Amino acid sequence: MTHKNIAFIRPNRHLISDLRLEDIIKEFFSEYNVDVFDVADILRKQYLVLILNGFATLAMYGWEIFTKKKGLRVSFWRTPYIFRQITKIMRKKLKAKDYSFTIQAQSMFDASVPGIPNFIYTDHTHLANLYYPGFNPKDLFSKKWIALEKEIYNHAAKIFTWSVNINKSLIEQYNCTPEKITCVYSGSNIEIERLENVSQRFFGKRILFVGKDWKRKGGPDLISAFQLVLKKHPDAQLTIAGSAPQIDIPNCQIVGEKNLDELIPLYHNADIFCMPTLLEPFGIVFLEAMAAKLPVVATNLGALPDFIQNGWNGWLVSPHDVNGIADALSKLLDHPDQCHIYGERSNEIVHTKYNWHAVGKRIEEHIVNYMNTDPTKNNVHKYG
Repeated sequence: MTHKNIAFIRPNRHLISDLRLEDIIKEFFSEYNVDVFDVADILRKQYLVLILNGFATLAMYGWEIFTKKKGLRVSFWRTPYIFRQITKIMRKKLKAKDYSFTIQAQSMFDASVPGIPNFIYTDHTHLANLYYPGFNPKDLFSKKWIALEKEIYNHAAKIFTWSVNINKSLIEQYNCTPEKITCVYSGSNIEIERLENVSQRFFGKRILFVGKDWKRKGGPDLISAFQLVLKKHPDAQLTIAGSAPQIDIPNCQIVGEKNLDELIPLYHNADIFCMPTLLEPFGIVFLEAMAAKLPVVATNLGALPDFIQNGWNGWLVSPHDVNGIADALSKLLDHPDQCHIYGERSNEIVHTKYNWHAVGKRIEEHIVNYMNTDPTKNNVHKYG
């Protein structure tokens, strides 16, 4: 008899991508009841666990937190103690009900239960940080925690990734078999229809940056590059959203942090999107810009080569290559027609690969195929 329950486990209820994932699970497995577990909410009731993990966090990362090399909140989730406690708590909860399978968002904990296939959807691995130029291996979290992270992937039935570079990390750094991993991509935080509903643009040489972590997102490099751009295009404009750096240069507008609704007109009023990030697990804002039919200038790292192609819908440059950023922006500013063509291609890429319905369809196909390859597994029957 087929069980009619699916468990979806996520770190918290605040990440928009996890909310979208919940929606597509319910859409593509509509014949099943979906129970949603928010790990952060569950832990808030575990007072002793929180207190003891506070001590464990300080014991393991106290000096690095004090010297601001690591954040307290991120470190709190990266202790072997909290990892094992989450596993223990979730297994107890999940064993209380019959589940056909479970799906967990991200790979910060192990929500697998022996006998129940667990599928993971993640945008990052911790060791993938080593692929980024300039990342110091000393900044990695505890080796004991990384060893536990490897168990997450070992226990998974299948791992769904957002990008090809994470497939590479899982194979090279975590010894996963390629057959266990599938890149299913991701979707935009803002509905594509709202972003692409832009009237005919009047080309005003307007460059847009959207990013909260100003330094990590390459903001200082963009400022240096923009000053070079102004020598050739003195009428170029730069808008900075998400951050509020203390800078004073011509033709630069700083609008600070904006919610999703407030970002839409910024995308519509721009001609080029540029964020020369230095470390990027994925980069949802690039998808938003592409959906809004913008050409993109970015750095050649992480997931970005998956959806930005040189000379097709934008330009990729090396990290910290200020001259390269300036040259790429100038190429686009020199050719408004090319900006339009690149923007249309960006929008097509988002429609083809990077929308949540397409992500859900890929996940459904692979889960159904996995469950049907072995008659001893709880079958998930295919929908018409």
